Amino acid sequence: MTEELITYSSQDLSDLDALMRELSATSSCSSELLQAALADPNVHIYVIREEGRIVATGTLCIKHMLEFTMADIESVVVSARCRGKGNGKALMTALITAAKDHKAHHIQLTSNPARMAANRLYQALGFEKYNTNCYKKEI
Repeated sequence: MTEELITYSSQDLSDLDALMRELSATSSCSSELLQAALADPNVHIYVIREEGRIVATGTLCIKHMLEFTMADIESVVVSARCRGKGNGKALMTALITAAKDHKAHHIQLTSNPARMAANRLYQALGFEKYNTNCYKKEI
């Protein structure tokens, strides 16, 4: 069952940190970042637990702009030991529903092309790949 994370324990933080490290070798989750995300009314962290431990997570970021409200889905990861059980689909379905509940005009997400199963899931859920210039600046 997918739930929105409102508060967290030290075990939750440890589980989220481990998941972020599975997502990318350069990613991690600190107490400071988690607290900041939970304090932001436009950031919604969803998790799936098995036996009390977080085994999947995804973050929904709501952005209000002049022309519309949109949603970004970020940091979606299912623990390697829990893949193939439908957790990714359940998590994405909850994130899409939450975006609709926040009246988002559309949802954006990015995914590493090497994450083939994730990319297939996104396409099966109706996400369309589109060409754009995506820029990043370290600050």
